[in-house]
Amino acid sequence: MSAPVARLPQRRRAAFISDVHLGSRHCHAAELADFLAQLRCDRLYLVGDIIDLWWMSLRRAAWTPAQQRVVEALHALARAGTELVYVPGNHDRPARRFCGLVLPRMQVRRRAIHTTADGRRLLVTHGDDYDGITHFGGLQERFGDWLYYRILTGNQWLNLIRRRCGMGYWSLAEFLKRRSGAAERYIARFVQAGLDDAQRRGLDGVLCGHIHRAALFERGGRIYANDGDWVESLTALCEDHDGTLRVLSHTHETLAWLPPRENGREDRSTLADAA
Repeated sequence: MSAPVARLPQRRRAAFISDVHLGSRHCHAAELADFLAQLRCDRLYLVGDIIDLWWMSLRRAAWTPAQQRVVEALHALARAGTELVYVPGNHDRPARRFCGLVLPRMQVRRRAIHTTADGRRLLVTHGDDYDGITHFGGLQERFGDWLYYRILTGNQWLNLIRRRCGMGYWSLAEFLKRRSGAAERYIARFVQAGLDDAQRRGLDGVLCGHIHRAALFERGGRIYANDGDWVESLTALCEDHDGTLRVLSHTHETLAWLPPRENGREDRSTLADAA
């Protein structure tokens, strides 16, 4: 009897990933490469901080074979017909000079509007535009950045030990942040800033990254969606063909979801510029 054929995850209408930080030592590239190898979608949004040019300009680049696999997986998706939309973030800011550039199977946008299958219009932006509202600056913030990178290093060592013990991935950084009142207050300010931005633009919600905290919910009739990251949470966000939104783990498990809007309408014109 022949071995059963493994079934790939279903094809998605759209997928969103951000905060990969290729080139830095904290990138979980192997998990992302495996995720992309199983991903099938019509459109893939790269929502900023895909390549960590900031890290590479200050420190020695950590370009591993696993990180090269990520690049190859993105090329494979494009060859298979997936349209790529690149929205640069603060760590790959130099790519913003190419905003408006249209390449075969890829576009570079400062921000975009994604229209879901049920007609909801979502602002797609990395999220660093909200730093002026959410950050306080000063010595405390610089110390926080230094501590954060030390926690990420501890997170890598801990999960190396867990893998050798046959255990799954667990985020030490996320665990500690959820127990920090300052971190939770910062995230709350960021969420509100994104929702306020969507409201000012007359949109149905915002879809972003930047803060390394995956989330998906409605507040005040608007959607807040964050696709997470690939240094802590190892998550992505996707849209099914009926307009259902999902946060996915690196193993394609659904962690959170929002159903489509009732009496939704199909709108195939799903990409527009956002000033």
